[in-house]
Amino acid sequence: MITADEIVQRIQAAIPGAVVRVQDTGGGDHWSAVVVAQAFEGKTRVEQHKMVQAPLKDKIADNSIHALQLKTMTPKEAGL
Repeated sequence: MITADEIVQRIQAAIPGAVVRVQDTGGGDHWSAVVVAQAFEGKTRVEQHKMVQAPLKDKIADNSIHALQLKTMTPKEAGL
């Protein structure tokens, strides 16, 4: 099983400077994440989501993460 802290750490390691909020939405394997990062500037939503999913690929593959709802945005889009 993966923890919220581990998800946050993995995303922040892959996307330096990212602000990440993660919530368990059910059973410890369904998660929701909001990720704000300057690195998303100029990227499509699909590209942004792939950037977030990449460091979690092994946990998605072994079903430690069964569902991951993502909301990604740049600091400007987030009003920061």
